Amino acid sequence: MTLPFLPSLLLSLVVFFLLHTTTNGAKKSYVVYMGAQSHLFDASLQELDSVTNSHLDLLGSFVGSTVKAKDAIIYSYTRHINGFAAMLDEKEAADIAKDPRVISVFPNLPRKLHTTRSWEFLGLTKNGQIPVSSAWKAGRFGEDVIIGTLDTGAWPESKSFQDTGFGPVPAKWRGICQPGHEDGVRCNRKLIGVRYFNKGYAAALGAPLNESLNSARDLEGHGTHTLSTAGGNFVPHTSILNIGNGTASGGSPRARVAAYKVCWPETEAGGGCYDADIMAAVDAAISDGVDVLSISLGGAGDTEFFNDGLSISSFHAVKNNIAVVCSAGNSGPTPETVANVAPWMLTVGASTTDRNFANFVSLGNKKQFKGISLSASGVPGGKFYPLISAANANIANVSTTSAPFCLPGSLDPIKVKGKIVLCIRGETARVEKGTECLRAGAVGMILANSVADGNDLSADPHVLPAAHINYTDSQIIFAYLNRTKNPTASITDVKTLLGEKPAPFMAAFSSRGPNTVEPTILKPDITGPGVSILAAFTEAVSPSGLANDKRRFPYSLLSGTSMSCPHVAGIVGLLKTRYPHWSPSAIKSAIMTTAKTQDNTRKSILDSSIAEATPFAYGSGHVDPNSAMDPGLVYDATTEDYLNFLCGRRYNDTMIRLFSQNPYLCPRTYSLENFNYPSIAVPNIQGREVTLTRTLTNVGSPGTYKVLVRQPFAVFVTIKPSVLEFKTTGEKKTFQVIITPNFAKIGTKAGYVFGDMIWSDGKHSVRSPIAVNLARKK
Repeated sequence: MTLPFLPSLLLSLVVFFLLHTTTNGAKKSYVVYMGAQSHLFDASLQELDSVTNSHLDLLGSFVGSTVKAKDAIIYSYTRHINGFAAMLDEKEAADIAKDPRVISVFPNLPRKLHTTRSWEFLGLTKNGQIPVSSAWKAGRFGEDVIIGTLDTGAWPESKSFQDTGFGPVPAKWRGICQPGHEDGVRCNRKLIGVRYFNKGYAAALGAPLNESLNSARDLEGHGTHTLSTAGGNFVPHTSILNIGNGTASGGSPRARVAAYKVCWPETEAGGGCYDADIMAAVDAAISDGVDVLSISLGGAGDTEFFNDGLSISSFHAVKNNIAVVCSAGNSGPTPETVANVAPWMLTVGASTTDRNFANFVSLGNKKQFKGISLSASGVPGGKFYPLISAANANIANVSTTSAPFCLPGSLDPIKVKGKIVLCIRGETARVEKGTECLRAGAVGMILANSVADGNDLSADPHVLPAAHINYTDSQIIFAYLNRTKNPTASITDVKTLLGEKPAPFMAAFSSRGPNTVEPTILKPDITGPGVSILAAFTEAVSPSGLANDKRRFPYSLLSGTSMSCPHVAGIVGLLKTRYPHWSPSAIKSAIMTTAKTQDNTRKSILDSSIAEATPFAYGSGHVDPNSAMDPGLVYDATTEDYLNFLCGRRYNDTMIRLFSQNPYLCPRTYSLENFNYPSIAVPNIQGREVTLTRTLTNVGSPGTYKVLVRQPFAVFVTIKPSVLEFKTTGEKKTFQVIITPNFAKIGTKAGYVFGDMIWSDGKHSVRSPIAVNLARKK
């Protein structure tokens, strides 16, 4: 993705609730619930202290004194919830429950955590257990594979990076724990290396950097999140809002991890992740001995390979047998926006899982709509409040084009106070809109999608009760508001919903193909979980990234192709552990050719608009790690194949030398369409027959594979031969793909059409998507 590492773009939340158990056998932790607070968000510190003191007085009357109460109390809920958590014995708990001020007292029991919901959704766990068929078992949990990230650094204190139970650092590791600022990062046997690269950043700013920036410590959160998603530990007993307790994990939980900090804060003079720093980091990573690089950043998707520092450096990584996994970008759903399109990269789009964090908007006419949110609560008392459109709530001197988006300083407190505000998505970050509503005195916010956003919804850490609703529902709410004299609405608390259908479907933000640099390479390659992903986070900033948000949590929910990228990197780590001698291209092929194109309703994966998605959204499909562990056949590629590909791109000797330190003699003739890629794309079929070659390598047992083709519209696809017999492991077989226009139909439709080719021996299904452009755009 184009890295949304700025706090304002980090889509995130975790509300952390510590479960305490007794150190004294007679005491356990209980929650004493006393209802809701009467004040709203503007309570003073004195008012909050007063509530805490009232809790201490109540508790002290049962445990003997306020001094004992202070020792017993765990939390005092003072803002939205009225109550407290404390260490009590059974009698004390029973006595407090009888107090007329108390609604209920209940044990502080653990709940089942769905932190790893994405891994369960991918089939690595089932009902909290790891089945025999799990890729975790096949890949030995990624034991001792080394996964590095290029990102915003790491928060080393996270439990995701603790080294309990880990043996010595693998002998192949040659990296360092780079010293830096006094608040730097300390390494261990899990987080085995950190480095920071900021000279390119400093050069771009044209000024010396603050000394605090000489550190790999993550002050943004993005890097910690991606690193823990790819290779974080199993972390037990993590409590998240109303999700419960269980275990958090990365894709390769027994991996060793390393952080390469290359991304830096934005200033007026510049900021981001600079090519000079990226290239230095990849260069170091190669020397350090990483096995997998997870890179959740990128630039525009139309940069030629030799003008792209990430493309150049990742080529060298792949050449040194390092798998490079990159994000596809967050510029969707616009076509031709996919980034990181070089054929040696594994490019990942983003899609949903079957978990939602939902609340509901109720209107005064009794209609109800499901929204998505991570607000700490619903509106006070669950009551109905006046509903106002932000377009009608503007301050007199503010443009009527700014107010509908709830831009900073746009809302009039006189019009807004005590109401629920209907804001339109866009122009500013979603959580910032809630901050503006709160500033103006609103009790809640409904965030409405535009037509372009469709059904793409995000769970955000809003600072007030808020619900994010889709475009269709927003139009109904706008209509109600406009035709009703005194419109009202209410917003409920957030609940976790599992088993949502359909899932996965493509995130609207996920960048789409086709590949504008080389359209014979279909990009993205794959899609994976990238919406509302829970992983470790920095405690240097709030989950919303807003300066006035003082919350700090060790885990956070983020969305983006930045989140789907490390999911796939973790799976790559499992494959590297199981098949240490496989090339990066063989691993890529195993992941691509075993991907799924159906959702949990057994229908085709949908786009966020509810239309059927295409390979330009999901590539080969949704990653299926269990199947990838045994792909049967792979499309392999060597360094020579990549150099031939560059020759086909008309790179001259000087350009080729950018990718290979040695001079290379290009073949006399070479067709880009013959590059041995696991997918097939033909940019222009009109008026010609196209014949491509592909070569499969048997990585399983001997077997006979037969081909099945799902024909794209208006073309015929023929495979010669249609049967391949493999007698030994490692044997290679070459075949032809002949694509012929159907002239009777070709004039009836323009643009790309899609099909697929599947080789099967009855056990394995080796699938390749086919994309054919019937008419090139003028």
